[in-house]
Amino acid sequence: MTAIKHALQRDIFTPNDERLLSIVNVCKAGKKKRNCFLCATVTTERPVQVSVVKVKKSDKGDFYKRQTAWALRDLTGVDAKDAIKENPEFDLHFDKVYKWVASSTAEKNTFISCIWKLNQRYLRKKIDFDNVSSQLLEESVPSGENQSVAGGDEEVVDEYQELNAREEQDIEIMMEGCEYAISNAEAFAEKLSRELQVLDGANIQSIMASEKQVNILMQLLDEALKEVDQIELKLSSYEEMLQSVKEQMDQISESNHLIQLSNTNNSKLLSEIEFLVNHMDLSKGHIKALQDGDLSSSRGIEACTNASEALLQCMNVALRPGHDMLQCVKQQQQLFADLCEQFARRLASHLNNVFVQQFTQALLQIYNRSYYVSVSGHDQSSTLAQHSVELTLPNHHPFHRDLLRYAKLMEWLKNTDYTKYDGLTKNYMDYLSRLYEREIKDFFEVAKIKMAGITKEGKKFATLPRKESAVKQETESLHGSSGKLTGSTSSLNKLSVQSSGSRRSQSSSLLDMGNMSASDLDVADRTKFDKIFEQVLSELEPLCLAEQDFICKFFKLPQHQTLPGTPVVDTLEMDGGISSRPHTPGGQLSISSEKDVIRQMMTKIFRCIEVELNNLIALGDKIDSFNSLYMLVKMSHHVWTAENADPASFLSTTLGNVLVTVKRNFDKCISYQIKQMEEVKISKKSKVGILPFVSGFEEFAELAESIFRNAERRGDLDKAYTKLIKAVFINVEKVASESQKTPRDVVMMENFHHIFATLSRLKISCLENEKRDAKQKYGDHLQSYVINSLGQPLEKLNHFFEGVEARVAQGIREDEVSYQLAFNKQELRKVIKEYPGKEVKKGLDNLYKKVDKHLCEEENLLQVVWHSMQDEFIRQYKHFEGLIARCYPGSGVTMEFTIQDILEYFSSIAQSH
Repeated sequence: MTAIKHALQRDIFTPNDERLLSIVNVCKAGKKKRNCFLCATVTTERPVQVSVVKVKKSDKGDFYKRQTAWALRDLTGVDAKDAIKENPEFDLHFDKVYKWVASSTAEKNTFISCIWKLNQRYLRKKIDFDNVSSQLLEESVPSGENQSVAGGDEEVVDEYQELNAREEQDIEIMMEGCEYAISNAEAFAEKLSRELQVLDGANIQSIMASEKQVNILMQLLDEALKEVDQIELKLSSYEEMLQSVKEQMDQISESNHLIQLSNTNNSKLLSEIEFLVNHMDLSKGHIKALQDGDLSSSRGIEACTNASEALLQCMNVALRPGHDMLQCVKQQQQLFADLCEQFARRLASHLNNVFVQQFTQALLQIYNRSYYVSVSGHDQSSTLAQHSVELTLPNHHPFHRDLLRYAKLMEWLKNTDYTKYDGLTKNYMDYLSRLYEREIKDFFEVAKIKMAGITKEGKKFATLPRKESAVKQETESLHGSSGKLTGSTSSLNKLSVQSSGSRRSQSSSLLDMGNMSASDLDVADRTKFDKIFEQVLSELEPLCLAEQDFICKFFKLPQHQTLPGTPVVDTLEMDGGISSRPHTPGGQLSISSEKDVIRQMMTKIFRCIEVELNNLIALGDKIDSFNSLYMLVKMSHHVWTAENADPASFLSTTLGNVLVTVKRNFDKCISYQIKQMEEVKISKKSKVGILPFVSGFEEFAELAESIFRNAERRGDLDKAYTKLIKAVFINVEKVASESQKTPRDVVMMENFHHIFATLSRLKISCLENEKRDAKQKYGDHLQSYVINSLGQPLEKLNHFFEGVEARVAQGIREDEVSYQLAFNKQELRKVIKEYPGKEVKKGLDNLYKKVDKHLCEEENLLQVVWHSMQDEFIRQYKHFEGLIARCYPGSGVTMEFTIQDILEYFSSIAQSH
């Protein structure tokens, strides 16, 4: 193996400036044995590169060739298979796993040991040596590991070491001095041996000659040793003294350390005590305020607020590790818990009493006002008249101002005892819902009285004020229960049902065919209704906004809270947007924001507003169905205002729901008008004239335009216009077709002229197309009526010239028509003589009288129709003159009256009538 190693070094690695450090004869595992060598090499130049080279013997000779080389830095693991038993197999993990079988276990171990040493010396890379003996990796010598690696490496290197440049130069000089150094190596070696013996003898003689000096030197060395011994004794004594000093210094150092440790501990203990005292000490003044503080006065409330905030800070202090095990801390925590529970109970009881007191006071005010009104009058009408002087809602600002003093305490209660906070919230909603129900119902009673007082018939909808017994009963019920309070709206619900069932039969509509006149309804009454409805909405809005603002400030509602028994919202599509309608399920609701919580509280407190508004709307619609126009405009404006402020607020949602009802009533009103148009009946004995629903549409449009003049949204009205005008057009044509007394063209002409005049005067932008259609229909039927009427005064002359035109159309030349027996000149003169000027004038006079009978006076179209007939008559006259000139040239036949005569006839007839 040594010869092979020298051969590989000489032939393969020396030319590449590499040194061979270890070699192992291997073959691949599991294949036919084809031996090769794995060599561990390093480069001679720095930086040193360590490699594992695979060398294979050539098949055609005894020389070796380099086959594959791997850098040792790419080696990730070595697996020796078995660390105890001898096993020649091993694996090297490079880019993949290479499995080898060594010729002997000793060679394998030597090679693996060399790789481990090279890694430790040059790379220090993390390589996994699995199943390798710890002795082989020299793990038994943890200290001086680098030296061991270096030494082992030198042993490997000592087996073969190259001469350096100086040694090579000295050898060359020595060989040049001997001529046969190369030719006779044995003689050269003997010569060198003899010279070495001579040098050795000279060295021995030199040593023997220097014996005296050696003895002197040894004597000096003995003396030096004695001096060294003395110095060592002194050093020992010094060391003992220093050791004593060291021990004393160690004691002093230890003492100082203990003192420093004690000071540190005392500082930390003082810091902990100061922390506990500063953060968990509640002053006596705060304790007294929490236990006995006056919750009625402003000063007492401020003291209790400061004390509660201090208590909350003490309870929420972040204790350090181990503090909760201290007895004093436990005692303080128990004290804080007792104070918190005691004050929370006292605060909740006091606020509940305040709620009851305010509620009772408000009820007494309602009772006193009702009692005064009832005593002042002697009958129902006088009582209601006095009670309805002012349509206003009570102001709760004093109640809110008194309760807002407790806002910080309510926030403290929410953070410390949520159960009591939730109980107070429910009690507040319970009391306020009853109070607002009473106030709002009384308020709406007054509004209904004012609305019903507009008409004599409407007074039957008025109701008397509440009796004293009902007020006392509700006041006393507060002291027995704090549960849910509900008010009865059965009477109003009955009114709503009755009104919806019989509203159309009792209403006086502008489009009612049987009562169609402007005098049936007083414009002042409608204006008064509009003001009352606006006053109702103007009173409700600030009331709701003030209560909502108070709830936000007083209850400090957090997000993601759930309130039981509150309604969810369903959306309803309507014109111009989406409205919502609440309903109440049985379970709890998931709330996603603080606004939703506030809106749900407001819904519970003002649960009667929507019902009362719907009842009021039903009453207004029952009094006059056109009140829905006023209500639609006012409600749309208030919804628009509320949505701009907060689209998700209670006010916006409630008004949106009510707006849906108003819109439905408006749609029902329009549908009812269309139904009346379809059911209209005309008299067979009298002329038709302007149809009632056409006049009704005019009055409706005038009223609607005055109401919607400054409205934010006209979409509903424009749709109603479109439906109504379409129905008007259809039913005008229907009535005209059914008319027996009046010609169809006259009915169409007069009514479409009236429609066109109405649309032109009102300038309704959405009906521009309908205005053009009405104008076109008016013109067409005017022309048709004129043509059909003028055929009668000159009937024979018309028939004669129609025959002439028929012959010309058959191909006869115009100048040859006079040769036809039935159309010769004599026949022409005979026909013309039948229509002298007097007869023509008489016929026109009869025509005028007939037209006068057909046309109605209110539309005043007689002169227009008469002028159109004059133009048409003159056109026919000119047409006849032209036919005579073309068909009877040179005959001298002319009409017995001229155009000037025609003008005089028409003028005199018009003036005579």
